Amino acid sequence: MQRWNHTFSRFIGLLATLILLTACGIQDIPRARNKVDATLAEVTNQYKRRADLIPNLVNVVKGYASHEKDTLTAVVEARAKATQTTIDPSKVNPAQMQEFIAAQGNLSQALGRLMVVVEKYPDLKADQGFRDLQVQLEGTENRVTIARQRTIEAINEFNNLIGVPPTSFTNSLIYHYEKLPQWTVSDQEKQQIESAPEVKF
Repeated sequence: MQRWNHTFSRFIGLLATLILLTACGIQDIPRARNKVDATLAEVTNQYKRRADLIPNLVNVVKGYASHEKDTLTAVVEARAKATQTTIDPSKVNPAQMQEFIAAQGNLSQALGRLMVVVEKYPDLKADQGFRDLQVQLEGTENRVTIARQRTIEAINEFNNLIGVPPTSFTNSLIYHYEKLPQWTVSDQEKQQIESAPEVKF
């Protein structure tokens, strides 16, 4: 009888521990990490979509403004750098995140300068092919913004789970995840957003 009571007590203790761990993030932490991976994948997908539009955009602009060589070259080079700089959501670290953000920010800046150049060419602005590409690019930029916001929220949720008790205890005991670097916008990109002229087509 005493042995049965001891076994029963151990079972109850184990059950209580499992319930406590469940309440302390044993499932929430991996789910939050999966959500971060999914949102980062969506960001990179939208950036890839933007990069795929750029060669056609450059070719159309070149047809009307071939002597704007420096601006066109800057866009092409920034696109090349942005497509070479990738991010692995499962192994993301602060340096990788900053490099990726900087490359995409540089491409955004180059595109912004290209749009300023376009203002000088009414025939280009009237070109249907250019207008179609511009609409697609604007739509993609909007999707990038939404995807980045979701990533920021997902990273914040994950970092809170692994950094704030009681779920942080579960992370320390079981998972050992490190806090993820938060998505930021570079100073240059912020400046471009704040100072960019309104471009109407």
